[in-house]
Amino acid sequence: MNKLYGKETQLAIDNFKISSQRVSQHVISAIALIKHSMAQANSKFGLLEEKKLEPIRKASQEVMDGVWHDQFPIDVFQTGSGTSTHMNVNEVIAKRSSELSNSKIDAHDDLNIGQSSNDVIPSSIQIAVALAVKNHLIPSLKNLIKETEALSQRSSGLIKTGRTHLMDALPIKLEDEFKAWKYGLEYCLEEISDCLKNLSEVPLGGTAVGSGTNSSKKATSECLNIMSQKTSLQLKQIQSPFLGMSIPLPLMIASSRLKNLSSCLYKISNDLRWMNSGPLAGISEIKLPKLQPGSSIMPGKVNPVIPEAVCQACFQVQGNDNVVTNAVSSGSFQLNVTYPLISKNLLESIELLSNSMIALSEKAINNIEFNKDLIQERLWKNPILVTALNSRIGYEKASEIAQKAYAEKRSILDVASEMTNISKKELKEIMDPGRLS
Repeated sequence: MNKLYGKETQLAIDNFKISSQRVSQHVISAIALIKHSMAQANSKFGLLEEKKLEPIRKASQEVMDGVWHDQFPIDVFQTGSGTSTHMNVNEVIAKRSSELSNSKIDAHDDLNIGQSSNDVIPSSIQIAVALAVKNHLIPSLKNLIKETEALSQRSSGLIKTGRTHLMDALPIKLEDEFKAWKYGLEYCLEEISDCLKNLSEVPLGGTAVGSGTNSSKKATSECLNIMSQKTSLQLKQIQSPFLGMSIPLPLMIASSRLKNLSSCLYKISNDLRWMNSGPLAGISEIKLPKLQPGSSIMPGKVNPVIPEAVCQACFQVQGNDNVVTNAVSSGSFQLNVTYPLISKNLLESIELLSNSMIALSEKAINNIEFNKDLIQERLWKNPILVTALNSRIGYEKASEIAQKAYAEKRSILDVASEMTNISKKELKEIMDPGRLS
């Protein structure tokens, strides 16, 4: 098939040969959604010829559905306003709608009525990010929370040696350890859900520099209403389009909260790696599912591949947030000129986190097994249990007992029985891990 894009797209293809990465289909679809909805609004208020409406709507819907994905070849590292990608979409929809109507529909005069790259690109990125968060990230996060809760319930009644500084500490219930993960994820869910409100306040209608020149307030309002119905987002115009174009704070806030989630996921994944370590010379409290051979030379070796992959994804998300923060702060006067870069990093982070949480849920957490005997055996060997005697014999005496138990590799119960006048039965009650955890 012939190319649907025109000369402005071709110029961008020729000029921007920076990477092999294109603008995300999520952004392309969001721009097409704006074109689809703005055409309907402009037609309603007599700004677009009625006969052109249906062809534009059909062509825009095809773009939203990804039918013409290969017609958007421009490098993501391009003009910072995203004008090249904006005109790419305008040209593709204009030519395709011209084919559908058998008449001339213009990329500027018809597709761009009451619009500018200055307001369309920031708005489309916010919509794309909001939809990706709402439809992909949040469901994956909710499912991981559910799996973590189930893991907590499966571990009910199990008590293990707690650790601080990677050293033995007082006992802890496994369910409390796992519930801490769940509560952290729930905190992240609340934060991320909250940022949808800011993402839904877009600068559409501000046109060039935020002035609103050539735009219709009625058409803009109608367009936002139409898009709200189609996306289930509560879209409205931001209080100041000047702010929306020059300081994309909703995008930076979203990136920051994705980074927070990545930190929580990294902590969970790293704990899983440690708890699974062994099977003979490590901690070996749990057994992760055996998914694939772990070595090309050592037979039988199996590694915690899913937590490792998730940890790497989390590092990438944290790096992406640093890029977004720098990009947002680098705006000059009335326009930030790093929008394509911001969109690339944000949408990549959402994809990485969404898929990482699916992998953690399906290939790690829901099939964990517990090494119950080993957990129990180590528990009573832990000299830190002597902490429970502090109020009876004092810190110094308790410390002597702990050090002797460490040095002689003996049960803390036996050593405490020898070094105090407390009966073994009472010692067992006082230092019972179930009472201490």
